[in-house]
Amino acid sequence: MYAKYIKRPMDIALSLLAIICLSWLMLIIAALVRIKLGKSVLFKQPRPGKNEKIFTMYKFRSMTDERDETGEFLPDSERLTKFGKFLRKTSIDELPELFNILKGDMSIVGPRPLLVEYLPRYDEHQRRRHEVRPGLSGLAQIHGRNAISWEEKFDWDVRYIDNITFLGDIKIIFETLWKAFVKEEGISAEECATMDEFMGIEQKEISEA
Repeated sequence: MYAKYIKRPMDIALSLLAIICLSWLMLIIAALVRIKLGKSVLFKQPRPGKNEKIFTMYKFRSMTDERDETGEFLPDSERLTKFGKFLRKTSIDELPELFNILKGDMSIVGPRPLLVEYLPRYDEHQRRRHEVRPGLSGLAQIHGRNAISWEEKFDWDVRYIDNITFLGDIKIIFETLWKAFVKEEGISAEECATMDEFMGIEQKEISEA
């Protein structure tokens, strides 16, 4: 009942309210990104959504465009500035995703949208994460975010899909805010600026053999 008839209208109402209330903050962050990181205030990237339909996800840019002598981007850890770390730590870089929610690409709560190139690497269990709209936050984010393994992350995603409730979504929203602004935990995987690339179960086993 909730997932089918209430969740989407609630997404529209809350995302629109958040955009209106936080427009001043987004304008300030946009100006700071322009000053500190240069042009291209927004980071745009194709991501798979519900039923693996591809959409363009918006975020505030948090890394520089520094490249090596061959023209390749430097590692994330070298391009992620102190300001960029602050944006990610507080999840402020994800505020533009409110427009993705309003458009219907995403939901406030759901599995995080990952890279398009991961699609052929999922097994059937992991692929279930695309049965619903991806979210601004989800069970994986409040249970470790980037500090847990890919397998644990996908298990939390599927658990959410099997147990979508109004109270569950409200709890995830409040726990996300608590962890982002109070506890400031789970932003990065150990020894990584963000999260290791997901190689798929079979590829990972082959590479470690």
